[in-house]
Amino acid sequence: MAGNCKILEGDCLKLLRKEITEQIDLTFFAPPDVREKEQWVFDDGRREYSYWDWLKEILSRIYRTTNDGGAVYFMHSEKNTEDVLRILRESEWTLQNLIIWKNRVSAVPSKLHYGRHYQLLAFVTKGKRPRIFNRLRVDLPPSPEHKHSRTNGVYLTDVWDDIREVASEYSLSGEHLKGSKGNLIRRTQVPVALLLRIILASSVPGDTVFDPFAGTGTTLVVAGQTYRNCIGIEIDPEYVRVIKNRLKYQRPVDNVTQYYSYYRYTQNLSSIWPVEKRSIPAQKPFI
Repeated sequence: MAGNCKILEGDCLKLLRKEITEQIDLTFFAPPDVREKEQWVFDDGRREYSYWDWLKEILSRIYRTTNDGGAVYFMHSEKNTEDVLRILRESEWTLQNLIIWKNRVSAVPSKLHYGRHYQLLAFVTKGKRPRIFNRLRVDLPPSPEHKHSRTNGVYLTDVWDDIREVASEYSLSGEHLKGSKGNLIRRTQVPVALLLRIILASSVPGDTVFDPFAGTGTTLVVAGQTYRNCIGIEIDPEYVRVIKNRLKYQRPVDNVTQYYSYYRYTQNLSSIWPVEKRSIPAQKPFI
């Protein structure tokens, strides 16, 4: 790992109040799901929180310790878009984009509405202008209806349909972490390619990347390899153990250089992603 990464075990809100003193440049914010709201009412010793009040307080704390222009990428189910935007607005963040991360497996059919086929990513900043925004170009294969092939890639838009999920029976990525019995450790594990894109777009080497719900540690794994410092918080001791092992013993599937050629048309790529040429794979994968 090239960046300085640390993982803290505990409740992220309590740690944000007491132990997070570093200035943050970028946060990946993927909280646990809200499935049954009544299960998310609890008392932390100071006040009672509902699920959305709890997230709003965390976002407000992150806002205070974020550098001007710093960014948050808030990932949640699209059905909760209204609440996501509301608590971001109430905690003073400025919306830049709503990003659609399109799933690459079949949507579950419904009798009441269209099948849901994407995840929402709200890209927000502290202040009106991002401190850092790198305009990434990707070597996206042309669609069948395109007459000519591309020679220098395309700029990313707010629809990301080239990154597949991890924990799915249809997944071929091989990224999913498994327990001793072969079971998936976390069904909502986020792919390396997604965090790589976010980190490359909204930070530079030396910045500090934060993940208050670290899960299996993908944010830290990617940030460290791209020369960013990183801080992760995870409340589950088993996940903390997984993260530490993942940082110490890098799996080939977690090596981000496999995606370098996919971004090779980005104008300032060498400065935002320093990589030794000899370590770049000769073949580029389609993400």
